[in-house]
Amino acid sequence: MSVSSPVGTLLSGRYRLDAQIGTGGMSMVFRAFDTVLERQVAIKLMHHATDADADQLERFRREARAVAQLNHPHVVGVIDAGEDGQGGAFIVLEYIEGETLKDRIRRHGRLPVPEAIAYAIEIARALGAAHDQGIVHRDVKPQNVLINEEGSAKVTDFGIALTLDQEGLTADGRVLGTTDYVSPEQALGHPVTGQSDLYSLGVVLYEMLTGEVPFGGENQVAVAMKHVREALPDVQVRRPEVSSRLAAIVDRATAKDLEVRYADDAELCADLEEVLAIEVARSGQATGEATAVLRTLPPRARRRVPQRILHPGRLGLGALGFVVVIVGLAVALGGQAERGTGTPKPRPGVAAPTGSEGVSLKQSGARDFDPLGDDEEHREEVKLVVDRDPNTAWSTETYDAGALEQKGGVGVFVDAVPAAAAVRIDILTPTPGWRGQVYGAKPGAPPEKLEDWVPLTDIGEARGTNELELDGTRYRYFLVWIEQLPPDERSVEISEISLLQRRS
Repeated sequence: MSVSSPVGTLLSGRYRLDAQIGTGGMSMVFRAFDTVLERQVAIKLMHHATDADADQLERFRREARAVAQLNHPHVVGVIDAGEDGQGGAFIVLEYIEGETLKDRIRRHGRLPVPEAIAYAIEIARALGAAHDQGIVHRDVKPQNVLINEEGSAKVTDFGIALTLDQEGLTADGRVLGTTDYVSPEQALGHPVTGQSDLYSLGVVLYEMLTGEVPFGGENQVAVAMKHVREALPDVQVRRPEVSSRLAAIVDRATAKDLEVRYADDAELCADLEEVLAIEVARSGQATGEATAVLRTLPPRARRRVPQRILHPGRLGLGALGFVVVIVGLAVALGGQAERGTGTPKPRPGVAAPTGSEGVSLKQSGARDFDPLGDDEEHREEVKLVVDRDPNTAWSTETYDAGALEQKGGVGVFVDAVPAAAAVRIDILTPTPGWRGQVYGAKPGAPPEKLEDWVPLTDIGEARGTNELELDGTRYRYFLVWIEQLPPDERSVEISEISLLQRRS
């Protein structure tokens, strides 16, 4: 076989190399034709310099066998592997007609936020399938993600990337690939696990959202050291429309500390699925791959998404009623000069008590309340409980079974400055079934201890919409305190808190 011009070569008497479509430090990739099954395939052909390394050749064989066991819709399948009679080791993969995710980012720059999240979910699911079988990718980057003609992401080069390995950046003779996505532990030569892949995926998500990688440098080692020493630039500074919740996912996925970073793919996937549903519900539409991924979300995330998006053209009476309510809500809020300010009107279909009116609650007046813990409970999200958008929500942190009850609870409160003689508090929650209480506090600084708040009413078992009567006593602060999680849930979300007071 000619090393300089392998095109036209027939490998193992079966695979004809038709055109070179990629190259890397360890291999070349060809579009090829399987003359036995008469179909197009992709061939990854190792360079002869790599062939000469017996250890790398054996690793190539071993991992090709392992990856061949993967069967996942978002993994480029391995079909065959072998060695040509003239010494060239190769691996045969399914051929994907399309482009790489890197090419897509170069063409479009920043991807639409729902599309970026959808691709991250598909990549995370593919990584999860590999990690479940003990396969660590080690080279997650958009160049190794193919977007097929249907727009779906498929990850390639599982376990056969041969880039950094465990020798780190300074291994003698190592051909160093891109370090734009390298995890800190990988750069330092520490053991590489599935968490390293999740860090790299976090960087890929960052690039999809911002159109650029987080770090630049004079050389690859300089870039890698920035991954070791520097926090990623704030994704919301580079793209302000990125939500706080999505930014928090990027931050946690790319945390230097392995104790802080996502522990596994399932945990990352769950957060990405929730935020995709929130983003789509907020925008009211979905396009491209986001639409396909929405239909695969678990029930908890799917229930956030209007049926007209999940099943366009199938609006039944229930869905039509939902749309009518949303339209009515939009009309009711349409006269407000600033989102999250002004006097709220009763929601469609919810009668206000006679002689009552809405209380003006500003976003700057909402606060998280965690006096029994670290004094902070998703503070960046708390304004969402008074933004008049039922599709956004503040959430508690994630708690294992019984942990919140043992802690004693957490909460969120609103400021009805100067004070309100509230006769009802309305609480909307996407996670019904939790238990807690409503407290009040007089004008002045909000109390720092729970025992200094005044109990107003119990929340026996929260429903999606809770309309709780109060006695009309004037308080400035109203605290929603969560004491017990719903069954089978690890967190609670509050999407809206509103007050009705006696008309003056």
